[in-house]
Amino acid sequence: MDFVTTIRGSWQLLLSGLGITVAVSLIAIAAGIVIGFVSCMMSLSKISPLRVLAQAYVWVIRGTPMLVQAFIIYFGLPQVIQQFVPGFTLGAFLAAAITLSINAGAYLSEIFRGGINAVDPGQIEASRSLGLSGGRTMRRIILPQAVRITTPSLVNQFIITVKDSSILSIIGLGELVNHAKVYVGGTYQFFATYVWVAVLYLAFISVLMLVSRRIERNLNRDKDSD
Repeated sequence: MDFVTTIRGSWQLLLSGLGITVAVSLIAIAAGIVIGFVSCMMSLSKISPLRVLAQAYVWVIRGTPMLVQAFIIYFGLPQVIQQFVPGFTLGAFLAAAITLSINAGAYLSEIFRGGINAVDPGQIEASRSLGLSGGRTMRRIILPQAVRITTPSLVNQFIITVKDSSILSIIGLGELVNHAKVYVGGTYQFFATYVWVAVLYLAFISVLMLVSRRIERNLNRDKDSD
């Protein structure tokens, strides 16, 4: 249980794992924003099939464990594709990125929808009375305000995605927890190693929380000055 010896022997391995954690989380949140926004627009659409499809996507993803989703994508999806493309395989990193992306997208869809619905309906009516089309009203009036409302929640979702990535060590993603397992397998320093893993997560998440608070303060200041 020597913390100093453990960090000296594992810091390169743990930092490499942290780098993969950050990389897959950044990809997932970027893709999740796109997926979530498209899903949100579909759920607000007047076209019934689009609404049903978006609602079904959010219902399925939010209603099933991410671990099960990861197994379906990493083990099940290649099995289906191999029926048409023999020898097809899916790497752990790509499978993890897809899993995190569709998972974040479902939650971001609801965040975006809540932000759009939070905009005063009177502003929409006023813009339409001035002759703005529905699309221009959405782009110029609704979305800028919705972005301001949802930005803190976006940062919070990024934090959740970073922590969720640890679950995907189960499919072989070489992230922080996976690399810690490798080190522990050779040294049996369970307690000290995982304490350092917790410290690294805590340090990174703390930075994100500070960023979130800074953004929230700036948004509140801008709102007060309007």
